[in-house]
Amino acid sequence: MRRDGRGRGTGVAAAAALVCALGTSAAPGPAYAAPGEPEPTRGGAGGTASGAGRLEKVRSQVDGLYRQAESATDAYNLAREKQTRQERSILRIARAVVKTRKEMAGLRERAGALARAQYRGGGMPAEARLLLDDDPGGFLDDFALARKGEKAARGLMNRLEHTRTALDRYADSASREWERLDRSRARKAAAKKEITEKLARARRLESRLAAKERDRLRQLQEERGRASQAKWLKTGILREVGGRSSSVGRRAIDFATAQIGKAYVWGAVGPDAYDCSGLTQRAWASAGRAIPRTSQEQWRLLPKVDTARMRPGDLVIYFKDASHVGIYVGDGAIVHAPRPGRQITLTGAGSMPILGVVRPDAS
Repeated sequence: MRRDGRGRGTGVAAAAALVCALGTSAAPGPAYAAPGEPEPTRGGAGGTASGAGRLEKVRSQVDGLYRQAESATDAYNLAREKQTRQERSILRIARAVVKTRKEMAGLRERAGALARAQYRGGGMPAEARLLLDDDPGGFLDDFALARKGEKAARGLMNRLEHTRTALDRYADSASREWERLDRSRARKAAAKKEITEKLARARRLESRLAAKERDRLRQLQEERGRASQAKWLKTGILREVGGRSSSVGRRAIDFATAQIGKAYVWGAVGPDAYDCSGLTQRAWASAGRAIPRTSQEQWRLLPKVDTARMRPGDLVIYFKDASHVGIYVGDGAIVHAPRPGRQITLTGAGSMPILGVVRPDAS
C-alpha cells in the first residue's frame, strides 16, 4: 500500500474520505426494544406509507436483536476466556499437588527412619546413658551428634506440618477454582443460548420479507448510519482530530484493512472471519501488542483518550454497554466487523453512538 507524507495508506485515506463524505454502510443501528414479529408481506408493500412504516419497525427490531446478540457475544467471549484461565489454574494446582505429595512421601520416609533409630536406642534418657556408658568421652561426642539429630528431627516435623498445610491450601484453591469454572461454564452456556435465539429471530424477521423489502431494509440501515455520521461531522470534530498514528498503530490498521470483505462470525478471531473485538484484538496482536479479547474489556482496561484527541489506530467503543468496537483509520472512518450477515468494512466513525476512545499503545 502506498503512503502519503503523513504516514497514512493512500488507499485507506481515499476510502475513508469517501466514507466521510457519503456516510456509512452496513452499520448496526442503536438498540431498540423488540416487540412481536410483524406479519409477512404478501406483496411489495414497502413503497406505500404504511409499508414504509412497517419496514422501519422491522429495521428497528432487527437492529435491536443484532445489538442484543452482540452484547451477549461479549459476555460469551469473556466467560470463555475466564473458563480457559480457570482450567489452566486448576492444572497448575494439580501439578503442585503432585509435587507436594511426593515431597510429603519423602518426609514421611525420613521421619519413619528417625523413629526406628530412636527405638533401637531404647529411648533411654541421655543422663542415664552417661552414667552407664563405659566410655563417657565417646558418649559425649555421640550426645552432641544426638542433639544435632534432635534439631534436625524438629526441622523435619516442621516441614511435614508446612507441607500438610500447603496440601490443604491447594485443596481449598482447587475447590474454589472448580466453583468459578462451573459459574463461567454456566454464563457461557446462557450467553450462547441468548445469542442463538437473538440471531435466529433476526434472521427469521429478515427472511419473512420479500426480496425487494430486504433490499430496502438494508438501505434503511445504511441511511440511518449516514444520518448519524453527518450529524457527527457537523460538530466540527474533524477540525480537532488530526493526530498521526504511531508505527504500531499503523501496523494494526494495515492488518485490519487487509481483512476487509471477510465475514462477521460471532466468537471468531480469524483468519477467515471475525467478530468486532476479535478483529481489533488480532489487529493489535499483529502489531505486537496484546489487548483484551472483548470490546467491554478493551473499554475497561485500555487507556482512554478524549475523542477530539483520537488518532489512527485508536479503538472507538460504541453503545452504553461497550458492545461494539472499530479501529479508527483517519478521516472520520473506522474499519470494523459490523454484525452477522455482513462483511468487514470501512464505515463512518460517527455512524453509531460513541461511548469513548481507547489507545492500546498509549505511553
